[in-house]
Amino acid sequence: MVKRIYALLQKDVLLEFRQKHTFYGIILYIASTVFVIYLSFPDKPDGATWNSLFWIIQLFICVNAVAKSFLQEGKGRMLYFYSIASPVEFIISKIIYNVLLMVLMSSISLALFFFFLTNPVNNTLQFTGIVILGGISISLVFTLMSAIAAKAQQNAALIAIMGFPIILPQLLMLMKLSKVAFAEVFREGAVMQLSALIIGLDVLVIAMAVVLFPYLWKD
Repeated sequence: MVKRIYALLQKDVLLEFRQKHTFYGIILYIASTVFVIYLSFPDKPDGATWNSLFWIIQLFICVNAVAKSFLQEGKGRMLYFYSIASPVEFIISKIIYNVLLMVLMSSISLALFFFFLTNPVNNTLQFTGIVILGGISISLVFTLMSAIAAKAQQNAALIAIMGFPIILPQLLMLMKLSKVAFAEVFREGAVMQLSALIIGLDVLVIAMAVVLFPYLWKD
């Protein structure tokens, strides 16, 4: 099982390298968006504005980077995968790949935010950890949404329609949690509760993907 998951993961990485225009296009999208924000704020944005802008950008980056994972798989290719791997192995490989891709994109976005919009964060290491957690959370939701939308005649619009209502509560929790890195005072235990809730939602999304995808796979 591990070997098949690794082979499927390696396949996605190789396809990404062969289609470099897509990868560089996402990086260009991140850089241009951050630069436009930089031009829109002649003065340095305050911490709350900086934090909100950052997480909103992460949401749209994920839609562009992760949501395409299933939509690029044709029917013939999916039929081939059906004959060599189980649905659980396939969805796990997609989840791992999309998590790694989103963590990379989030790191690039964070570096560009620091470069163009300065660094208002009091605890950079803590904020970086929250960004990684957020990248994982957002990518998990949109991976599942992409799998569902791929079965609806490759309709990419469904990803946004289904994904935004689900991701909004998680995004609001990430915004609130990240405020701890800006030296905002929380009541005792609140940070751990928020972190545990976000991680619990991530585990729930993974479980839903593993349970639901075999039915989509058979269809």
